[in-house]
Amino acid sequence: MSTTPSPLPTATPAASPVSLPAVEPDAATLARAAERAAREALAPPAPHRLADVVPAPRQVQPDPTGDWTLPAEAVIVASADPAALAVAEQLAELLRPATGYPLPVTDAAAPAPADGIALVLDQTAAALGPEGYRLDITTTGVRVTAGTATGLFHGVQTLRQLLPAAIESPVPVTERWTLPGGTITDAPRFPYRGVMLDVARHFFAVEDVLRVVDHLARYKINHLHLHLTDDQGWRIAVDSWPALSAVGGATEVGGGPGGHYTKADYRRIVSYAADRHVTVVPEIDLPGHTNAALVAYPELAPDKVAPPPYTGTEVGFSYVDPTDERTYDFVSDVLREVAALTPGPWLHIGGDEAFKVKGEVYTGFVERVQRIVADLGKTVVGWHQLAPAGHVDGRVLQWWGTGDGADQVTADAVRRGARLIVSPGNRAYLDMKYAPDTPIGLDWAGLVDVRTAYDWDPGAHVADVPDTAVLGVEAPLWTETVTSLAEIEFMLLPRLPAIAELGWSPRATHDWSGFRDRLAGHGPRWATAGIAFHRAPEIPWPVAPTIPGQRPATP
Repeated sequence: MSTTPSPLPTATPAASPVSLPAVEPDAATLARAAERAAREALAPPAPHRLADVVPAPRQVQPDPTGDWTLPAEAVIVASADPAALAVAEQLAELLRPATGYPLPVTDAAAPAPADGIALVLDQTAAALGPEGYRLDITTTGVRVTAGTATGLFHGVQTLRQLLPAAIESPVPVTERWTLPGGTITDAPRFPYRGVMLDVARHFFAVEDVLRVVDHLARYKINHLHLHLTDDQGWRIAVDSWPALSAVGGATEVGGGPGGHYTKADYRRIVSYAADRHVTVVPEIDLPGHTNAALVAYPELAPDKVAPPPYTGTEVGFSYVDPTDERTYDFVSDVLREVAALTPGPWLHIGGDEAFKVKGEVYTGFVERVQRIVADLGKTVVGWHQLAPAGHVDGRVLQWWGTGDGADQVTADAVRRGARLIVSPGNRAYLDMKYAPDTPIGLDWAGLVDVRTAYDWDPGAHVADVPDTAVLGVEAPLWTETVTSLAEIEFMLLPRLPAIAELGWSPRATHDWSGFRDRLAGHGPRWATAGIAFHRAPEIPWPVAPTIPGQRPATP
């Protein structure tokens, strides 16, 4: 099976009589045309093929005669819309450091490349959906067309990958910035493509989270799920319950200092992500995984006694009292404040591993909390243990099983209207070790090398659940053993692009052999950008350039 769909045949235009221009071009125009012709004649072929993109595009039509080289005087012109201009500025910021080119940004009612780059919002592109785009590369420049700014942004990420790897350099380098000619028409398979970052087991600074957002955006991942609370720490400020962060946030696995996000911190993360077309999904884990909350407010505990702070990694021992009305005051206040900070539609309520809250007590708690979420105007998301509870409109279950996908309780919840985000522990959990000798990570769900992360189908993984009920795929990164940004990157890469391709690309493009070859080309990009990653032995990595000050490739 090929890595990308077979290129469509390109029609050869019929010869037509030469017509003279109505107006004689001036000397400057002739000079620019001559310079462009000379540049094209001397330029070597583009270093990348049009199909060398991760995730694989829906349709690729190469044109070997259409390569284009970015000139120093290029202009980026966008539709006269603030959202399109914002994407144009982001593109310029991506390209300026390595090229050293000024790349001014301007707008126009009808943007045209003119030996530059045009970003065009066009309502006729609505058929591509809210995230789709068309990328045209010809000898006269580049045009990205989409019906939305999100589509333009995804097109920019594809454009970025088609440039030489040196484009990731933080300082100017000497390079011919040639792009392969042709057309890419692209749109995602699933609307939800996510990564979860656990900031509760170990706390990570705002800047670290923003860098993770950058990694997600690069591969068209459009959701960042933040696991904000757990036994080891409470990471979000709540004005009505201030000790949650002041007391509950002061610990982490191993006894470190912990930490929390102020409301201003959280708003900054949400805003930064939104600018990159990534939606933040906050999780307040209930009724279990709540030891940090109980340390701060013993009144929430079943015995009303404060437990000691917890810095280990066991699960299932803590829970808020589901029989006390004060618990629901707490839940309502916390969810209301978090919802007010979060413009996205989702509010994740956890629900997993509440081993001491069973049967009707558990389902009664969940049903009440689901109604609280719905009353806040949000869509409830929870781990698949929520499945037995009564359905509310729009409910989403996140399935993290590790078996063969057989789960009749979840399948029944889907029949009652639930949708699924698929996150199998033995396929998509990025905290699992790559191999037995991986220096960090766990292995309770098995070893997850790159091929294991890639070779499965989210649309068919859970038995008796049709792909139409699958909202998308998410790769969780739990952090019991992960303590730094370099370690986050090491566990994300190179598996993140594998999950991204499962979520974005048509199933027909799924091919391990082709994917591993395309993925290999990203090693030099990450190395040039100073991004840590695991040099998985199953990937044929090329020799990466060495950039002064770059991050190491191991944690």
